[in-house]
Amino acid sequence: MQTLTQLKRLGLFDARVPRYTSYPTAPHFKAGFEADTLTNWIRAIPAGDKISLYVHIPFCRRLCWFCACRTQGTSTAEPVAAYVDTLKAELATIKSLLAPGIEIEHLHWGGGTPTLLQPEMIADLTMAILNTMPLADGAQFSVEIDPSEVDDTRLDALAAAGMNRASIGVQDFDPMIQEVIGRPQSYEITKDAVDGIRARGIDSLNMDILYGLPHQNTARITDSVEKLISLGPDRVALFGYAHVPWMARRQTLIPTEALPSAEERLELFNTARDLFVANGYDEIGIDHFALPSDGLAQAHKAGTMKRNFQGYTEDASQVLMGIGASSIARYPQGYAQNQPATAKYQAAARDGILAAAKGHSFTGEDIARGRIIEELLCYFRADLAALAKEQSLPVETLLEWVSGLETAMPGTTDLIDNVLTIRDASRPLARIIARHFDAYDMNESGHSQAV
Repeated sequence: MQTLTQLKRLGLFDARVPRYTSYPTAPHFKAGFEADTLTNWIRAIPAGDKISLYVHIPFCRRLCWFCACRTQGTSTAEPVAAYVDTLKAELATIKSLLAPGIEIEHLHWGGGTPTLLQPEMIADLTMAILNTMPLADGAQFSVEIDPSEVDDTRLDALAAAGMNRASIGVQDFDPMIQEVIGRPQSYEITKDAVDGIRARGIDSLNMDILYGLPHQNTARITDSVEKLISLGPDRVALFGYAHVPWMARRQTLIPTEALPSAEERLELFNTARDLFVANGYDEIGIDHFALPSDGLAQAHKAGTMKRNFQGYTEDASQVLMGIGASSIARYPQGYAQNQPATAKYQAAARDGILAAAKGHSFTGEDIARGRIIEELLCYFRADLAALAKEQSLPVETLLEWVSGLETAMPGTTDLIDNVLTIRDASRPLARIIARHFDAYDMNESGHSQAV
């Protein structure tokens, strides 16, 4: 078992270690990405293909202090309505570029707070999406729901739109911790939302909870996890709170002296993990748990689980198209990110221009390195011979990338018959081990450097 000293030395508790929901990661996307490049990528999607679509709604009624997402506050519906009109304009531009017969296999509305949309906005946006691309048979349609910003009329509208998976962020149920992180959300109001979701026949529920929050201890996280489990989620994401006030200014409102120590963070994670496993959840990758009946658990067992900007997913689509301000898309050719500033995004989209501001075209070894990272984070192992064959590369190239790993992180992995495996005791280090394969790694000063 790795000692805590080793874990700290290797960077387990460093918020700068990427979660690797993409490779390269978003900080390495280049500015000046041309709309013509994205236009060609969209036109290249084969006729009749199935894709995924992410819709970003950046508005929130309240700005939670712990959050590092791209959001903005609003107290009225007017900017939200104007934003929906802009999404419709972006969808119209995309539709003009698409080959016939393309369908949506996975649709996800995230934010921000998508449930700020009024019922008529939900119906209007859904119609615009389906007019661009219909949902495929058996498609998944998920929406992030804030229990404090949803009511029966909006749940009715979402159910009528076809939502069949809901996602609720809990973070922590302790009232004092909620006050410190700027996220008041009682167990009772959360249960009301869950009951409303289930009453409408929505049979898939994801919930998020955080460890590493200020004032958390084992007793408090035990209480929060037990309350969460009582709500019966099908899958759970157990994320470590990343305190990055240099990136998210609102986090300066969180008292750093109240944050758990490295030792306490590890204990908090282990406490929550043990509770989920004891209550019948399968442990999935580095931070997810799912009931055996859930699609994610089944994909994990079948070896078909993937990792993208939504985290772990059973989504096998080659295209994850993103619309809305700051949204990120993945195509077989690379990544494209929309303008993060809502005003700039809206100005481009309303003029019929794709609003990409940054991007990255895959070059050289990008896809092969990304696949190794993905396999390690999904399954804690990577069959280098199989991946080399998949990417039409000599296995010696991948073995060369492994060189130096044992020296840098002794006793954490095994390499047998060209299969790299993270040892059970070293699984908490999976992201740091994956970082060994990152050719865009960050040095201490924050500048990119090749390895």
